[in-house]
Amino acid sequence: MSYIPYGRQDIDDVDVQSVVDVLRSDWLTQGPAVPRFEQALADRCGARHGVAVCNATAALHLACRALSLGPGGRLWTSPNTFVASANCARYCGADVDFVDIDPRTLNMSVDALTEKLARAEVEGKLPDIVVPVHFAGLPCKMDRIAELAERYGFAVVEDASHAVGASYQMVPTGACRYSDITVFSFHPVKILTTGEGGMLLTNRDDLAEQLRLLRSHGITRQPEQMMGASHGDWYYEQLDLGYNFRMTDMQAALGYSQLQRLDDFLARRCWLAARYGELLAQLPVGTQVQHSDAQSAWHLFPVRVAASSRRAVFDHMRREGIGVNVHYIPVHLQPYYRELGFGPGDFPEAERYYAEAISLPLFPSFTKDQQVWVVGALRRILGQ
Repeated sequence: MSYIPYGRQDIDDVDVQSVVDVLRSDWLTQGPAVPRFEQALADRCGARHGVAVCNATAALHLACRALSLGPGGRLWTSPNTFVASANCARYCGADVDFVDIDPRTLNMSVDALTEKLARAEVEGKLPDIVVPVHFAGLPCKMDRIAELAERYGFAVVEDASHAVGASYQMVPTGACRYSDITVFSFHPVKILTTGEGGMLLTNRDDLAEQLRLLRSHGITRQPEQMMGASHGDWYYEQLDLGYNFRMTDMQAALGYSQLQRLDDFLARRCWLAARYGELLAQLPVGTQVQHSDAQSAWHLFPVRVAASSRRAVFDHMRREGIGVNVHYIPVHLQPYYRELGFGPGDFPEAERYYAEAISLPLFPSFTKDQQVWVVGALRRILGQ
């Protein structure tokens, strides 16, 4: 059987034609495709505003800037995530800390967060922003996090890079019911793709205005925002030190086309995840525990094997042509963060999970025969 990656994009002829149409139009960037995609995804999620950017890392960075995070500020996130969830604070000159994970859901532990906040209040070191990460597409327990945000006065940015199409308490992720901002990713292995790309959703008009300003050099052409009188139709003013984080119309056209198939993508991923549960039932592996309040988007299908055999299992699967991966090396163990004072033992549940973790292939075009092959290869190496 040919090589099976852990994730891949699903592009059809309609997607291709949507990009071709933009290439043949007058607008390759800063045209109508971006606001159309922003509005469509915001409507789908039930949010007031969508702000599209070049990637989710840029989105996290802009979220921190719009929420006025800076030197002397603090951001807390999960150690079980990609480094961007923490790096966004460092870009702003702020400090980073982590909250250990729940070993069942693999998301930020609300109990650990509660305990850490109580200690931080006594020490005068409360966070300005908390970034819960919806790992593998499973939403965190956002109502409890929102209650803590109200009590301790921090902002909440949902890192939903894995979770386009997920829901919590029957409400789509991205509605920002329990957060200030939600961030999505459109990398090729994610639920929807724009090649590279990201989007911020928010219900706050002030944040949306600031995000739009910052994504395009801090420049405005809106007369009502300007500090002085316009010199003419060519005139613009730079109001802040922004960035060139814009999404192109080609990317947005692809995203809008992909969005029309979101329900199909989700249904397929959910079906494959359920089938994995059946096929793996007799094997000595652990799986992410789903909680009743949430519906995962199933970006990943992570399993846990004995730490003593994880490397052998990983290497065997790769030799079999199965592109398993590991998500994630705990952020606090990266050399950059060790230089900031973090080290082994700081967040034991995340470290324990990392030592046992393997992500199995999961994507819409993954076939039943491929899935049987993957589980069979896993069974062989585990000696079952």
